[in-house]
Amino acid sequence: MAKQTRQRILDAALTMFNAQGEPNVTTNHIADELEISPGNLYYHFRNKDDIIEQLFARFEERMDAALAAPQGRLPGLEDIWLQLHLVFECIWDYRFLYRDLVEILSRNRRLRLRFARILKRADEQAHLVMRGLSQAGVMRASGDELAATATNVLVIATFWLNYAAARGDKDEHAAIRDGIVQVMMLLSPFLRDAERLHLNTLIRAYLD
Repeated sequence: MAKQTRQRILDAALTMFNAQGEPNVTTNHIADELEISPGNLYYHFRNKDDIIEQLFARFEERMDAALAAPQGRLPGLEDIWLQLHLVFECIWDYRFLYRDLVEILSRNRRLRLRFARILKRADEQAHLVMRGLSQAGVMRASGDELAATATNVLVIATFWLNYAAARGDKDEHAAIRDGIVQVMMLLSPFLRDAERLHLNTLIRAYLD
């Protein structure tokens, strides 16, 4: 029963953080939503940052899985497409982290270090994928161009929601769809003709 209550608190907090923004939600709000006493909530979590850290652990585990590279072969365009879907779906499900990223990380050193680790792994993975696409003959680019593209992929994926919010986008789900397309279009100038045609076909099918 205690484990079930703990899970309900985390699920409710995630929903409320995503809907209202983490700074606007207190532990009392979460307790009220679940119709439990604040004391019951504090039995499971010391404070709101404790809840955020537990949600971050779930996010971290899922992002690590999304960043896993194809095993035993070089990547192709559809591998990158699928990986971006998994990454952006994770960002969508934990979008409060990204929407309030600077504020959350500024007050919690442990989360700051853990998020830096995720960025480091994502950066290494993006560079590995770019080199793999080059080795597979999918892309034609210099080492510097591959490295710059990998960094740009990571920057756009990390801060796309913030950019969409700043320009006034209301539909975050549509914004994430646009973010996936934007990242894939970074590859387009370096693709061979057949692969560029394949990418355009993927994008048209995705946006229809």
